[in-house]
Amino acid sequence: MKKDSREDDNTIIAGRNPVQELLLEAPEKIDMLYLQKGRQDKNFERTIQRCKKFGIKYKITDKIELNRVYAGNHQGVIAKVAAMSYTEFDDMLENLSEAPLPLLIVLDQVQDPGNIGVLARSLYALGGAGIVTARHGGAFLGPAAVKSSAGALTRLPVARVANIAQSLDKALDMGINIYGAGLAEDSSSAYTADIHLPAILVLGNEEKGIRFNVEKRCQKMIHIPFRRDFDSLNVAQAGAMLIGEFSRRNS
Repeated sequence: MKKDSREDDNTIIAGRNPVQELLLEAPEKIDMLYLQKGRQDKNFERTIQRCKKFGIKYKITDKIELNRVYAGNHQGVIAKVAAMSYTEFDDMLENLSEAPLPLLIVLDQVQDPGNIGVLARSLYALGGAGIVTARHGGAFLGPAAVKSSAGALTRLPVARVANIAQSLDKALDMGINIYGAGLAEDSSSAYTADIHLPAILVLGNEEKGIRFNVEKRCQKMIHIPFRRDFDSLNVAQAGAMLIGEFSRRNS
């Protein structure tokens, strides 16, 4: 798939597990690794060995400098990686059927980068084809999103489009099934609905849900049925459960 753009000069990945996964899966993406001086855990020496093996620049420094690089909870490990690149939406549609789980997640004004990270983690683990978000009006896919994804956002195809509704029209013209997550009057239980892949699943804003103009493009609305009276699920929780159901149908 062709990559089309870069958001920043660098992306930060912080925390022991996300950085370790990156070292194992894609060490070539790391521009610089920062390690906190005085750490004694087993992964410290292992990390240095991997840096030497793959020619990764690293620096052992104090917590003050690490806090300047990244102000969040870095656990003494920070990686600077090449800026996040984006995939052309047309390429994602053309290659959709090749993914282990031929499912694209389209995010309609989802604002929380942590939610997007969690969704990316679930989608990547289950073989999904990628995530689509709008160039304007969506969350910034920076360090918070990458960290909550445990590095999945650096490996999962991500596309940004100018107009979500028009992009869904293009998918419909190609015969791709489009489902929306929400409790509309005609919404069906995700566990009993007639679901076909390849497909797109649209997830809406944390408070307002899917916008009307976008929902019109969804051929079927689906939801997670509750067994107790409850307001709603977090978009990342609901999305992960729906991705799991698509995966089950695809097995």
